[in-house]
Amino acid sequence: MRFDEAYSGNVFIASSNDYEASRAVIYGMPMDFTVSFRPGSRFGPARIREVSIGLEEYSPYLDKSLSDTAYFDAGDLLLPFGNAARSLDMIGDFVKRLLADGKFPLGLGGEHLVSWPIIREMYARYPDLAVIHIDAHADLREHYEGEPLSHSTPIRKAAELIGGSNIYQFGIRSGTREEFEYARKSINFYPFDVYEPLREVLPKLAGRPVYVTIDIDVLDPSAAPGTGTAEAGGITSKELLAAIHAIARSEARIVGADVVEVAPVYDPSEQTQITASKLVREMLIGFVK
Repeated sequence: MRFDEAYSGNVFIASSNDYEASRAVIYGMPMDFTVSFRPGSRFGPARIREVSIGLEEYSPYLDKSLSDTAYFDAGDLLLPFGNAARSLDMIGDFVKRLLADGKFPLGLGGEHLVSWPIIREMYARYPDLAVIHIDAHADLREHYEGEPLSHSTPIRKAAELIGGSNIYQFGIRSGTREEFEYARKSINFYPFDVYEPLREVLPKLAGRPVYVTIDIDVLDPSAAPGTGTAEAGGITSKELLAAIHAIARSEARIVGADVVEVAPVYDPSEQTQITASKLVREMLIGFVK
């Protein structure tokens, strides 16, 4: 993708058209080729951008504005529809370039499998990487119905690459018995809740490079019905915002992040995509130093 001309579609509110001068880069990964229930998250990145026009640029939580952070919206990657393997390679190549250019990558999904090549490139760049994973689902399967490229496998792949002791999971309330047994044995595993256990963990991550991946379905379906695999018993948007702010105020070195699994077609009220857009605003303001 060329960066000498602005993305022609809708961009996230207050984004710059100057790639070189920007510290962070927003990019979309419109892929939902391996989902196990309802497709539609490939439309998430575009709609998150579109509804951002309703946001204020100022965050009263962090007392900063989007104008304090220079960021570029690169638009959606042009992924080959139906080709998961090639799409993952393209995402990895794109993120590798952003890291080489010294940018903070903030990805919009798309299904959660898109996080796997990002984590792989982050680990190549930062050998002491830690991952904060906030989700309703463990995503620790080795395969789904025999297919290793599945939105239920990215964190298992990450654990096998960087070591489970470097992965911190929060909010998990769904998975197979085998996934939960693996998580309890091999992962820093904090099921059901997010804010309180996260607050206890963050001091341990002081100074370390950390990648943050958030699946919107960590929220209760009453707060975010627009997702492919909704799961009852989730947290509130207030708690998720508090978690983002705790990360932002911590001594961890946040090196990248993503928000995934927003599927706008299932939420005509638009509360899911509006919430996701606000999360992105807080991450831009809080994570990008």
